[in-house]
Amino acid sequence: MASSRETARQREPPLSDDARTAEQKRAAARAAAELVEDGMRVGLGTGSTVAHLLPALAERGYERLRCAATSPATERAARGLGLRVEALDELGELDITIDGADQIDPQGWLVKGGGGAHTREKIVAAAARRFVVIASAAKAVPALKAPIPLELLAFGVQHTLDALADARLREVPPSPDGGLIADYLGAVEEPAALAARLSATPGVVEHGLFAPQMVSLILIAGGDHGQTLERRTGAKPAA
Repeated sequence: MASSRETARQREPPLSDDARTAEQKRAAARAAAELVEDGMRVGLGTGSTVAHLLPALAERGYERLRCAATSPATERAARGLGLRVEALDELGELDITIDGADQIDPQGWLVKGGGGAHTREKIVAAAARRFVVIASAAKAVPALKAPIPLELLAFGVQHTLDALADARLREVPPSPDGGLIADYLGAVEEPAALAARLSATPGVVEHGLFAPQMVSLILIAGGDHGQTLERRTGAKPAA
């Protein structure tokens, strides 16, 4: 027999797309927060899904939690909630990094960097024993597609864009580290080959393709209220 709460929920009108997505993000973030224990060193990603993670961590009341942030915006929000944020190099190896994704394909490849923080996000993900990705159902896609975020050196940037052939700068401020934010707009037929090509292009600081080998766990929430949670085991083994 359905509980009274389930019955009441069934009677509620359907949520708007935006409200449904927000509920899914919140559910995925809360599931990830349950993986965090007091005393852990935690990498905090950037973006709208991580915005739900921060209060979920803060409300746990941990006193020995130490965090590294991937952007000034995340650092400000985390500190505002009472979370302890330190420089990544002060923390050493992280126990876990939790971050969102713009796209997730069936093989576990990610596209990240819609907010332009992908260079720091990749560094912090690689610094953790476990990298956990949280997302709403719409982020799971059958195949990756452009745009693929880029961070470029300002020096010789037109030469870099010409070498990439199909890329353009975003009209946004530089990254916190001074890089220009751009997007690759060409085809994404084979993510590994494209990742190698982008990495090998002089002037590319970092790209937003994250390989499955970086990821330990992907949590994708679905349903109107995030009540269905898909757990995909990544390729990176848990330490």
